[in-house]
Formats: sequence, structure tokens, C-alpha cells
Amino acid sequence: MPLESRRIAAFLLGRPDDKAWRKALVDDNLLQKKAPATALRQAGLIRKRLKTLDDTGLDMIAHREKEVSIQLLLAAAAKHSALLAHYIRDVYISHQRRLDLALSPPDWHGFLNECQHRDATVARWSSTTQAKLFQVIRRILVEANYLDNASNMKLTPQSLHPDVRHYLSVHGNTALIELLERA
Repeated sequence: MPLESRRIAAFLLGRPDDKAWRKALVDDNLLQKKAPATALRQAGLIRKRLKTLDDTGLDMIAHREKEVSIQLLLAAAAKHSALLAHYIRDVYISHQRRLDLALSPPDWHGFLNECQHRDATVARWSSTTQAKLFQVIRRILVEANYLDNASNMKLTPQSLHPDVRHYLSVHGNTALIELLERA
């Protein structure tokens, strides 16, 4: 949700309280959603991801060119979601190393089986939850240009923009730089 994330990042720079947050999302329809519940749910998720960044990162997302914004959004999503970070590390990068240039749904199922060994709660996820998580991860990778599109899932590795690399480095995110650069 890059456009929505840019709007939320710009709004968060003003340090809104709960009342202003709700007004912006429900009354002013900041995200331009049909249902207030959808706006609140999506904004809440975006806000959680963006909380992994400081004001400089929020400003870069809100006001810099698309490449910088998208890459920082991917970094924030990977910091927020260990599942996404592990998927990039265990599946995406592994495919790249083997020169297997496309992901597939069976890769997701194999990944989830591996996750079950690390965390037994994964085994209790419903098939609907598993499918939705795969859909979200695939969408994030497409929006970040790490996949060509959601249907063919062809790998399209990216190099980090120097300003994104610098921002992450200054904030001690060298492991994240390595993850996103290797991908």
C-alpha cells in the first residue's frame, strides 16, 4: 500500500493524537476508502510498520521519489514482520543463489513447514490465514519490485538506493541492508 503509506507517513509527522487520527481516517477519509473500518484497519497496519522508523524515515517515505519510498517501506515491513524477513532470506535469496528465477506456491508451503519447526503456533494457522499471508507477502514483493508480478513471481532483484542504504546504516540496520541487498 505505497500510496496509503505515504499519506500515513506524512500525517504521522504531525504527531496526531488518537482523536486526530480517527478524524483523519474516518471523517476526512485520508486513505480514500469506502468503509471507515477498512481505513482504520489498513491505517493501523501501516502505522505499526512505520513505527519501526524515525521522523527522517517517515519524511523520506512521504516526500522522496518513489524508489526511496518503496525501499524504505519494504525495510519497515521486514523489520515489523519476521515472517517476511525470513521468507526473503530463506526462499527468495535461496532461489537467487540457485538461479531459479521464479517463486512458486509450493515454495510457500515448504517455507511454512520450516517455520513450524521454529514456532509450533504456525501449525495452528488456518489454510485461509496461510493463503492470506502468502498473498500479502507476494504483494509486498511485487510493490517493492522484487517480483515482476503476482502471477509469474519472477525474481527482479533490486539494489538499494544509496540514501536508503545510508539511512539504514546510520540506524544500525546492517543486517537489514545485507538482507535487502542480497535479495
